[in-house]
This record gives sequence, C-alpha cells and structure tokens, in this order.
Amino acid sequence: MVKLSHIDKKFGKVEVLRGIDLEIGYPGVLAILGPNGSGKTTLIKLILGMVIPDKGEVYIDGKKVLKDPDYRRNIGYLPQIARFPDNITVNEVIDMIKDLRQMPSDEDRLIELFKLEPYLDKKLGHLSGGTRQKVNIVLTFMFDSPILILDEPTAGLDPRSMIVLKDIIAEAKANGKTVLMTTHIMSLVEEIADEVIFLLDGKIRFRGEVELLKNDVNKDKLDEAIAVLLEKEYV
Repeated sequence: MVKLSHIDKKFGKVEVLRGIDLEIGYPGVLAILGPNGSGKTTLIKLILGMVIPDKGEVYIDGKKVLKDPDYRRNIGYLPQIARFPDNITVNEVIDMIKDLRQMPSDEDRLIELFKLEPYLDKKLGHLSGGTRQKVNIVLTFMFDSPILILDEPTAGLDPRSMIVLKDIIAEAKANGKTVLMTTHIMSLVEEIADEVIFLLDGKIRFRGEVELLKNDVNKDKLDEAIAVLLEKEYV
C-alpha cells in the first residue's frame, strides 16, 4: 500500500501540496488529474523519494520511504520527459537499465508489441519523439514491479501504440499491480481508470470512480465534469 500522511510541500513561497492524506491499495489503475501546477508531478515525486515533504510522511507497505530507499526497486517509473544520452543505442539503454535494476526482465515481448526491432541499433538521438516514448515504456514495463507510475505516458504515441499501452496497463492490473497515472487524455481515463483523484491548488478535491464524478455534477463526459469542478472553484 502507498500512503501519504499529512503532506505539505512548498517550493519557495508557493504551496504546491497542502494537507494531503492519501491511501492507495492494490491492485488497480488510479488517474491523478488536475490542471498544470496543481501538484500532480510533485505528488508522484514524493512517492518516488525524489522530493522531500516539508511536513508529513510517505509510506510504502508500512515503511517510511526516506528510511528505506531500496523500496524503489519495486516501482516502475515513466517520467514525463525521460532523459538518456543521445549517443547510445536502444539496445544499450535497455542493457544499462537491466544492469542497474538487476532484476528479471521481459523486454523482448514488449519490443515486439511496439515493433521496435528496426530501431534497436539506432542511437536515441536519431529517433522520433514517439519512438523514444515507446522505448521509455519498454524500460518501465519490462520488470515485474508491483507499482507502476506513469507521468503522461501517451506523449507522442500513434493510435496503434496507444492501444498497445492500454493493453499492457490492463495486463498489469490483472496481474495485481497498482498503476498511478497522470494524463490529459480524458478518454483514456474513462476507459482504463478504476478511480480518479482530482488535484487543485495543492489539495485533493475529489477521489472516486469516474462514473461517480460524472453523476455528481450531472455530466456525461469526464472532461465536462472536470470543467464543472474548475468552475466551482474559480467562480
């Protein structure tokens, strides 16, 4: 279980997260939604131990993350922008991550699913943004991690690759994994998310099933329901 308890976080004078209490169990897909600057990426980085809270604690399976950095081995992370040297090949970056993680991996199946075979010996700097994103997805899903954190995973993907991504997320859920995801693609959320969290001004304004949110504001589409939440806050 992932637990955030009484979390506050500032950057300078800006309050990014305020009084966050959140528990996430297994398995399922949880979409973290909110406008730019609402605290989504900061929340993710707190779970990863990349950001230290000013107040409160983050726990993974009952252990404080700052006391036990080895917990990160159980998390697969797809950042919004993954940065690797442009002069290494796809095969080399896969081997590099395997050497770092020292865990059994399943990259061959994912390479086939995303049709990356022609690119394995090409340097990352020569790839399109969409192809690099496919490589990043392989790096995230090729280990048997019980927690997967995906920050805008659809960036640059073509329609076919979007379908493959949805399938491997559904497979991860069926295998008992927890998937935390940020995205601006509301149709993707409606299709695969079990629950949504809506963040605004550093606070959780809603948590629950997609249908519950739509019913609460009497809207048929998730993007329209989100717009209503925003209007309520700023009117």
